[in-house]
Amino acid sequence: MAPDKEKETPCVGYKRGPPWVFKGSALYQLHLVKASTARAFVPRELRLVEAFGYTLGGMFLARYHDSPAGAFDELVVIAGIVWDPPTSCAWAARVLVNSVEACRHGRKEVGLPSHVATFSKTEASALGSKPLVKSNGFLSVLGIGSAVPEQESRREIEISETKGSSTKHLCNISMPITAGSHNKHHKWMGPAIRMSLPSFRA
Repeated sequence: MAPDKEKETPCVGYKRGPPWVFKGSALYQLHLVKASTARAFVPRELRLVEAFGYTLGGMFLARYHDSPAGAFDELVVIAGIVWDPPTSCAWAARVLVNSVEACRHGRKEVGLPSHVATFSKTEASALGSKPLVKSNGFLSVLGIGSAVPEQESRREIEISETKGSSTKHLCNISMPITAGSHNKHHKWMGPAIRMSLPSFRA
């Protein structure tokens, strides 16, 4: 009985209530996704925003250094854009986080399809064009995968989903080392942004 109560009790950061603030860095990559593929992940009652048989999906990879659940990593696979009057928003087909508390909060409070995963990071030198995303099938279902230009150094991130005592490899993401590195040749990757996300709980 005690373990169940513990699972239902939000951590101190979440107890303060919304709005919840998450600070960190992120990579947001957009891709065209076939509307017929995206529909499998979007509730029937929501209208998919599409043109010529495609919608806009992609992936959102974030490293939060400050959040109600502390520091954690997150990968959001976006199926497409849905119409949510008076505006439209991205629909998450899958959310992977390496924090049990963030997973619980995403599922219970926001209605996200969150799962616990392991994010393993390494840095390596490489030359030549290389795929940004290599997957075992899940990301490729949405058509996610592209190449990055030649770089001196890259950060390799391997993501595996944890289910009980078993672990299933999902994908590898290769990205150039971002600004903030001591190497003066590393380029600035983009501006600081501020986003507000709605809740999809019924």
